Amino acid sequence: MNIQDAFTLLFTHGIPILFFMYMAADVLLRNQKKTEHILLSLIAVCYMLLFVEEYVRNQVSIEYSPVLSSLWLSSVGIVIPGLCFHFLIKFSQLDKKMPRFLYPYIFYLPLLFAGVNLASGAGFIAAQEFTQAGLWKLPVYNAGYYIAMTASIFTDLIYLIPLLIAKSRSVIPEQRSIYNQLIWGVAVSILWHIAFGYINYGDILPPYPYLYSGIVWCYFLRHTMKKHDFLNLYDKRFEKLFQLNPDAILLIDSSGRIKNANPGASQLFGSMDIDNVRITHLLDAEIKNRITSKVPIKQYESEIQHNGKRMSLLVNADYVWVDNEHHVLLILRDITAQKQHQEEIRFLAYHDPLTRLPNRRYFYERLDEALQYAEQHRETLALLLIDLDKLKILNDTRGHLAGDEALQKAAQILQETIGDRGVAARMGGDEFIVFIGRSPSPQDVQNTVQQMQHQFASFLVKYGNLPLGMSIGVSYYPADAAEGQALINLADHAMFEMKRLRA
Repeated sequence: MNIQDAFTLLFTHGIPILFFMYMAADVLLRNQKKTEHILLSLIAVCYMLLFVEEYVRNQVSIEYSPVLSSLWLSSVGIVIPGLCFHFLIKFSQLDKKMPRFLYPYIFYLPLLFAGVNLASGAGFIAAQEFTQAGLWKLPVYNAGYYIAMTASIFTDLIYLIPLLIAKSRSVIPEQRSIYNQLIWGVAVSILWHIAFGYINYGDILPPYPYLYSGIVWCYFLRHTMKKHDFLNLYDKRFEKLFQLNPDAILLIDSSGRIKNANPGASQLFGSMDIDNVRITHLLDAEIKNRITSKVPIKQYESEIQHNGKRMSLLVNADYVWVDNEHHVLLILRDITAQKQHQEEIRFLAYHDPLTRLPNRRYFYERLDEALQYAEQHRETLALLLIDLDKLKILNDTRGHLAGDEALQKAAQILQETIGDRGVAARMGGDEFIVFIGRSPSPQDVQNTVQQMQHQFASFLVKYGNLPLGMSIGVSYYPADAAEGQALINLADHAMFEMKRLRA
C-alpha cells in the first residue's frame, strides 16, 4: 500500500472512527447512569467497530475479507438493530407499556443470532466473494447481499413506529420537535441505504457505502441533543443565570417532587426540606389544575401559608422535556412586601395614618349608605361628634408624642365602644365622628357617651391633673335631620354647647 492509499483510508475510515469515538464518549459522559445515554454510546461504538473492520479489511490480503466480513462485520451489524430499538422504545417511554418479562430482553434476542452467526461462519448472511478494484476489496453483489440489504431497510422502517406513536402522544412542542428530527434522521438513513446499498458504484466509492448512514443517523441524534438538550446536560451559559436569579426556580417532575432548585428557592422556603416535599401541596387549586392540564401559567398571583405566615407569590410556569420525562419549570417571585405596600396605600386612601381609623372621605360614604338603609328599613340613627378638649395643653407640656398617644387612645376607645354597631372616624386634628345604626335608644347613646368619656378620663390620669376631656355632641336621624351634613352640623352645635358648659 502506498502513502496515497494510506491517506485515503485515513480519510474514508479514520475520520468516521474518530467521529464515533467522540460521539460515544460525549454522550456517556453527559450521564453515565441513564439507560438512553448508555444505549446511544453502545450504538456509536458498534458503528465505530464497523468502520474499524473495514479499515483493517482493506489493508490486509483479500483472502481475509470473507472471514472478517462474516465474523466481525455481520455480527456487529446484527447487534445494532436491537440497541436502536431499545433506545427508541426507552426514549419514547413505550417501555412502560411493555410486560416486564419482555422488556428489555426482547431487544437482545439478536445476540443469539450473532452467536449462531459466529458458530456457522456467517456464510449465509455475509458476502463470501470479493474482488480487488484498486485500493478497495469490493463484495460481489449477489442475491444474498440484496436480501440482507432489503431486511436492513425494513428494519429501519420499523424504527419509525415507536417514534410516530410517541409523537402522536406528545403535548409539548419541544418534545414533538425532537421526535420530528429523529423521524427525519430515520427517513434520511433509509434513503441513504436505498441510494448506496442497492446500486453498485464499483471502485468509485469505498466498500459498503451504505455504512455511512450511521454517520447521518448519529448526526441527527447529536443535532437533536444540542438543540433540545434532551440528554440532560445543563448548559453552562445558563447555569449562572439559574444560580444568581433571586426568584425561586424549581424543576418539578410529574409527581410534584422537586428535581432541582436554585438558591432563590432555598431562600424563599427557608428551613423547608424542598428536596423531599411535593411543592404542589403548597399551591392553590387553580395552579394544580393548570399544571395537570399542562396549561402555561403567566403572572398568576397566589398565596401560600408557610412557617405560620402568609406569602404572596407571582407564579409563572411552563413545561419542558427533561430526562425523557415531562417536567414543570416553575418560577415563584415573592411579592409579599409589594402586596403589603399596595394594601397600605389602599388603606391610607380611606384611613388616617396615625390612628388607623377611617378618614372623613370613608366616613361620609358609609354614612350615606347607613342613612339610605335606615330610610328603607324605617330605622333611626345617632351621630356623635367628638372633640378632645385642650389637647394643645398636653402637646405643650408633655410633647407631641403624648398628644399623638392621646389621639390613638381616643381612637381605640371609640372603635371598641362602637364595635359593629356603626363606624368611627377621625375628622382631622382633635375631632372624631361616629354614627350608630340599628335604631339606638337615647339611653343607649347616653350610656355610650359616658363610657367613652370615662375610659378616656382613666387614660389621662397618667398625665396628672390636666384640664383634658372629651366633649361629645349628638344628633338623631330622622328626628333632628334627614341629611348627613345637617346631622353633622347639629351634632357640632351640641358639642360646642357641651364645651361651653364645661368651660
